[in-house]
Amino acid sequence: MTAAIVGIIGGSGVYNLSGLQNIREVRVDTPWGPPSDALKFGEIGGTRAVFLPRHGRDHALSPSGINYRANIDALKRAGVTDIVSISACGSFKSELYPGLFVLVDQFVDRTFNRESSFFGNGCVAHVSLAHPVAPKLSAHIFEAAKAERIPCVQGGVYVCIEGPQFSTYAESLTFKAAGYDVIGMTALPEAKLAREAEISYATVAMVTDFDCWHPEHDDVDVASVIEVVRKNAEQASRLLFRLLKDFPGEHETCPVKSDCALDNAILTAPEARDPELMKKLDAVMSRLNARNSD
Repeated sequence: MTAAIVGIIGGSGVYNLSGLQNIREVRVDTPWGPPSDALKFGEIGGTRAVFLPRHGRDHALSPSGINYRANIDALKRAGVTDIVSISACGSFKSELYPGLFVLVDQFVDRTFNRESSFFGNGCVAHVSLAHPVAPKLSAHIFEAAKAERIPCVQGGVYVCIEGPQFSTYAESLTFKAAGYDVIGMTALPEAKLAREAEISYATVAMVTDFDCWHPEHDDVDVASVIEVVRKNAEQASRLLFRLLKDFPGEHETCPVKSDCALDNAILTAPEARDPELMKKLDAVMSRLNARNSD
């Protein structure tokens, strides 16, 4: 068995991990460029954790400007087995109100300006993304929310837009009519890259607003979002502390095979693979490389 190391990616308003002990901060170099910030290593309740603020500690990076590949690669190099992503989002349903946490289990990609794969020409791979969220990891988050009495629901569809603008009224109505639950700007390609890196992944979508579809609420703006974000951040800190305090010591085998996603996924023959790309994939493909060298 592999010891569990939990990576926390903090979204808007979540720039630190409260309660983290024995902290050491490390700047990690990756073949894909620099991650959003230094990694903070530490532990809570015996669980080893690595924290990374998605937008940087001063929120200097826009959703389109985040180096998602570097972030996931850096967490992989740090030994992370499970990633918990914290993301602010808008809601398309009245029952998903501001302040509620939604443990989404599906994504719809409406981004268009981001690198969404570690693989490409020289080493082609197609991983399964039918079930992008690791169910056991999501269940642990839900139990932590219940223990802390934090309003939280399981399941939902998160549509990820490019941004940085909020959606138009027509877009909002279209997404709502499609049956999507929440809208955000950062869960993709993050979830896709985590799957390629064979890291179990789950998103905690913190509802901040009703986007702009709701006839009885003002259109979404930064001022209103930030007010809710601050309140959500306090709850997120309690949620993460409880999650890590109670987290299993060993990484649990994932039912949707997120921890062995590359099995049978790589199509390019070994002799045809680009050596330079393979060097960049040393962390992502570490399990396969170790197995093949045995």
